[in-house]
Amino acid sequence: MGDRRTEPLHGLVRNEAAPADVLLRLLGHEDEWLRRAVARRAVLPQEVIEAVLVHPDRGVRLTFAENGGADPDQRARLVDDPSPAVHFALAHGPVAYRQPVRPLPDRAYQRLLDHPRSMVGSELVTWGAPPAHILAGLADHEEPMFRKAACRVWDQLADEVRERLLHDADPDVRQAAALRVCHEDEERTTWLIDRPEAGLHLREVLARGRLTRELAERLVARGEGIAAIASNPSLPPDLVARLARDPDPRVRLEVSARPELTESERAAVDHTVDAEDRLPTLGWVWERRADAAFLRRCARSAHTWLRRSAAVCPGLPADAVELLSRDTDFAVRLLLAEFHPEPPPELLLDLYLNGTHRAVLMLITRPGFPTAGLAARFGDSPDPEARRLALRDPALEPGLLDRLGRDPETRAAAARDPRLPVARIRELLAGPDSAAAAAAAANPALPAADMRLLLDRAQVPEIQVNDRTIDC
Repeated sequence: MGDRRTEPLHGLVRNEAAPADVLLRLLGHEDEWLRRAVARRAVLPQEVIEAVLVHPDRGVRLTFAENGGADPDQRARLVDDPSPAVHFALAHGPVAYRQPVRPLPDRAYQRLLDHPRSMVGSELVTWGAPPAHILAGLADHEEPMFRKAACRVWDQLADEVRERLLHDADPDVRQAAALRVCHEDEERTTWLIDRPEAGLHLREVLARGRLTRELAERLVARGEGIAAIASNPSLPPDLVARLARDPDPRVRLEVSARPELTESERAAVDHTVDAEDRLPTLGWVWERRADAAFLRRCARSAHTWLRRSAAVCPGLPADAVELLSRDTDFAVRLLLAEFHPEPPPELLLDLYLNGTHRAVLMLITRPGFPTAGLAARFGDSPDPEARRLALRDPALEPGLLDRLGRDPETRAAAARDPRLPVARIRELLAGPDSAAAAAAAANPALPAADMRLLLDRAQVPEIQVNDRTIDC
């Protein structure tokens, strides 16, 4: 059992209205999770940021280094941190699920690249996300690892720079460069496939590299990586026809999704797409992601893979969006809901309430998720998940809000609603339901004086930032 006095603090640290002095006291709490939760907030008052940057707990500074919502200029100040571990975290950068992360200032990337510990620069170019112009500037770096990283922004490089990388003294750099041109270069495709170190990149080469007739026949005869070869644009037609009859269903599926086939030719290939099959977006569809007429044809295709690929394209026209929102394939509907800029509101609602995939729970954050009328539709639903949706209705009546705030299955969700009377928020804070108490502590309508009282009851002292000494 946790300490009843400190449990509400786990909600308080999430309270968007928490003032600086409250956050500073939480930053000094003995609970490591609470300290890091402060540093994880996307918006922090400047004085709290100052305290985070010099906090004696290195974990707090590490957390702020990885905070993708924080001001990049403030995160960049951690290049002066005494701990290389913090620099390493800054180099790795935030792990943001489908969310863009604002880049650090150029000067910060330069400091990380020049770091005396090579693992920091290595982490930045391997797993970090520096802007294209930073990577392009590494094309002539003395370290092969950095020149290899520059190949990732091939389109940003001048022709003479590309030539130097293609003939680099280091074979790994040459491989990285060759991967960028193999779709049009038979010689480099052959070199990449025959290179023992091709490793993880082999499937990409088999799928994209331009094949000579001799190499294509050799690969098909060898029988390795056939599923990748089956999608290669340069595969001769007679070999495509041979692979369309391959005993491996994955090979036949790849053939059926080739761009040159007609609908009738696709249907003639014995293939299936199961509901649980995880299929990547077809590259040739994504390349035309802004072509409305083309995407409309993909949306009408009988081939599930084409429809799934069209569903993620932002250029999908409205009539195709409507068509795919009623698709019989669950993955098509889910992908449309997740990726389209304007998914149909009723599709979002239907998937949220009836979908079985864990991803549907994130749909409530998508633009266009319906709000109006939810109270009337779901306020009395027997399903608690549906009743909680009523709290999203801007016209929710006080009586229903009060009832939902007393319902054990919706109490915690209602406790976060800023329309709840302060007196009721206080009741929930003092009540026996720990989840509801924590949610009430996160309610932005909670007066700051009440927040401070929670800290006093938990015996959380005020933090004296200037008296702290940073550890490494």
